[in-house]
Amino acid sequence: MMYISRLGRATVYPFASAIQKCHLFLFQRSHLISTTSQPVSCLTDKCEFSQESALKLFRPSKADSIIAFFRIHGFSDSQITKITTRVPALLRCNPNKRILPKLQFLASKGASNSDILRIVTGYPELLLLGLKNSIVPAFDLIRRFLPSDKKTMNCVISSPASIGHFYVSKNVKLLLDEGLTHSHIKRLFQCRPSILSTSTLWKTVAEVKKLGIDPSLMNFSVALMAKKAVAKSGWDAKVEACKTWGWSEEQFSDVFRKHAQFMLRSEKKIIAVMSFWVGKLGWDPSVLCVAPVIFGLSLEKRIVPRALVVQYLLSKGLMKKDASLATPFYLTDKKFLERYVTRFEKHHSSQLLKLLHSKTC
Repeated sequence: MMYISRLGRATVYPFASAIQKCHLFLFQRSHLISTTSQPVSCLTDKCEFSQESALKLFRPSKADSIIAFFRIHGFSDSQITKITTRVPALLRCNPNKRILPKLQFLASKGASNSDILRIVTGYPELLLLGLKNSIVPAFDLIRRFLPSDKKTMNCVISSPASIGHFYVSKNVKLLLDEGLTHSHIKRLFQCRPSILSTSTLWKTVAEVKKLGIDPSLMNFSVALMAKKAVAKSGWDAKVEACKTWGWSEEQFSDVFRKHAQFMLRSEKKIIAVMSFWVGKLGWDPSVLCVAPVIFGLSLEKRIVPRALVVQYLLSKGLMKKDASLATPFYLTDKKFLERYVTRFEKHHSSQLLKLLHSKTC
């Protein structure tokens, strides 16, 4: 699979800033490009193009047809500006030959009009790619991992570059070679397809392997998502938040190795859970190292009410002091009621039910 626009990047993108200035000028007019003199003079006077370069770039009849084409297909002026600024070469193409087949292909795979606008505006370079040689193979590659055209299109809508970027096929091969299973790559396409379009995924794979996470486990793909999604500043802030509430560096690393999803929780959520668990309840923070899944539970709906019930039972001697503090949070509502509420119905049920419906931290 070739990434055709890659070859033209060196010649197309130097024009981008100048083209952008020109578009800002042109799109303020009631007609965007209607004469030879207006766009050419804009390029020569305002954007420092030579007369020859400006004439080559703007051929009024083609530019008119491109603008009209995009408008007919529902693109707003701001979207047209964004598209042609990023890919000015489109202003010289035949839209019915170059662009229309790609829109028709997306529609044939289930994309709505609004979906197509989002995809093209998000990744206009797609319009420079060959349909048969690039776009169709890219779609088919993603389709191998997802159960339907609809799911595949959802992936493309979420990350438009996934259908055209040459790194996608390269990265899929890398992950397969490293031992990731079909289901793990499927999860990446479903949850965070953008990381498969990056040029540095191999570095992230190496970092995660260095931590000792087995590529054959689902946690490896989650760790890749976490590493790519969380900026260094955010990562460091979460580490410091955990240290503040009693975790060591090694405990933090252990948690990531066994439950990388933890790093996809917000810093605010991590602090809120730690503050309640350690600060208010006075419980051992190492319990959360053993059961980091708790950070993914609702603080208001599950953690707080169940913790208050457990705290009450401990205070009344109705639970052993060495009983697991993590277990109550894993149980279904029915099992929790049976084990921690209704069995004490005779003397404590009303108080326990009151606590269970409490949402106060």
